Amino acid sequence: MDHVLIEGFEFETVIGVYDWEKKILQRLRLDLELACDIRAAAEKDDIALTLDYAAITDRIAKYAQAQHFELVETYAERIAELLIEEFGVTEVSLTLRKPTAVPAASAVGVRIHRSAPPQQQDIAQ
Repeated sequence: MDHVLIEGFEFETVIGVYDWEKKILQRLRLDLELACDIRAAAEKDDIALTLDYAAITDRIAKYAQAQHFELVETYAERIAELLIEEFGVTEVSLTLRKPTAVPAASAVGVRIHRSAPPQQQDIAQ
């Protein structure tokens, strides 16, 4: 299986458990590895046959503007679900970091790997 990469994508959202965090925008940094077969796109040089990086990052940014969660873990799960459901990704590995969460650390975050249900994987292939 091939993988499309989007690394270091940054977006702002309301996130946090503390009352003051629920009133401000904070920056998150996202690294994505998306499983898909890129052979047809490469053969025909056609973006319609692969994952569109711009469409994916635009959708994630819009989702982050509309949703507000307390935990980075929740954002990671929801972004993985969104990519599987809306873009037909069969597998997604993502790392989501919150750079300003702990002053003594460059970032904190989570790394997850999720797969589409078997029936959805059959449709995507």
